[in-house]
Amino acid sequence: MKISVWDGGLSDSYLKQVTQLGADCIDFGGGNAFPGVEEQGYPDLDELLKIKKRIRSWGLDINRVTLPNITEKFMQGQPDGEKELENTCHALRVFAEAGVPIARQRFWGDTFDYLMTRYSSVHRGGYTSRGESRAATENPPATPTMETLDEWWKRFTEVYGALVPIADEYDIKLAVHPSDVPNPDTPLGSLGFHRVTDTFPSRNVGYLYCCGTRAEAGGSAIVLDEINNYGRKGRIFMVHLRNVRGSLATAGAFEEVLLDDGDMNAFKIVRELQKVGFDGCINADHIPKLEGNVGLAYSVGYIKALFAALAA
Repeated sequence: MKISVWDGGLSDSYLKQVTQLGADCIDFGGGNAFPGVEEQGYPDLDELLKIKKRIRSWGLDINRVTLPNITEKFMQGQPDGEKELENTCHALRVFAEAGVPIARQRFWGDTFDYLMTRYSSVHRGGYTSRGESRAATENPPATPTMETLDEWWKRFTEVYGALVPIADEYDIKLAVHPSDVPNPDTPLGSLGFHRVTDTFPSRNVGYLYCCGTRAEAGGSAIVLDEINNYGRKGRIFMVHLRNVRGSLATAGAFEEVLLDDGDMNAFKIVRELQKVGFDGCINADHIPKLEGNVGLAYSVGYIKALFAALAA
C-alpha cells in the first residue's frame, strides 16, 4: 500500500513538504485541475505531461485525476448537455494517453445536501472539523421520487456506457466515490454503490472507497464488511481514510475527526485491506484543522505508522 495526498496547488514548497513526509503519489480532486479544461472542456495533453514530469522530478507520481464535471445540464437533459459527455470522454482519453492510472467522474445530484445542516464541530484541544446533522434540519424538502431517481440512474448509465469502452481500450480505471452524505436513496449510497459494478462488470470499473463516507451510513461494521466484499473482488482502486464520530443510523448526524479520535479503529481497516490484497493508495482526506497547520503531517505520519505496524 502507498500514500497519496491532494495536489495542494503543486507549489515547490508543497511538493517539497509532501516528499519530506514520505508521500508516494498526488491526487487531483477538481474536474478543472488541469490546463485546457476551462478553455476547451478537456485537459491539454502537452500541459498534462509537463505537470506529470514535474511531479515525478520529486519522486512522486499521479495516482488519481478527476474528469470534467457532469453537471445538472447533462443530468437533466438541458440544451448543450451532451457536450459535457463529449468533453469527459475526450478527457479520459487524454489522461489515459498520459499514463494516469485512475480517473473519477463527478455527477450532479448524487447527494441530497439540502437534508443536512452543516456546522463546525470542536474536538480535543479545540481542533475543528466538518459536522453534519440531518436531525437538526427543520422542515427539510422531500427527497426525489423513484421516478426521478430512475431518470438519474439512466443518465448515469449513459455516461458510464460511453466511458467504460474507453477505459477498457486504454486500460485506465474508473473509480466511483460513494454519495457523501449517504442519505437513504442517494444514487451512490449503500444500494446504488453496489449497482455500479453489477451494471458495468468491466475490471476497469470499481471504487474510490471512502471509509469516512461509508461510516457515516452505519459505523465501522459496514466499512469492514464492504472492504471484504469489494476488495476480494478487486474492485477497490484507492481509499479515502478518515475517521468519524456518530452516523446517520445511530445519531442522525456525524462529525469528522482525526484518524485516532473517532469510532473506527484505523488499524483494523488497513489490516482488512491487506487481507483482501489491496495494494493501491490511501489518501487521508478531509483533514481537520489543527493548530500550526500540521494536520497533513499528522495524517501522513499516522498512516505510515499503520503500515509499519502491519509489517511488524
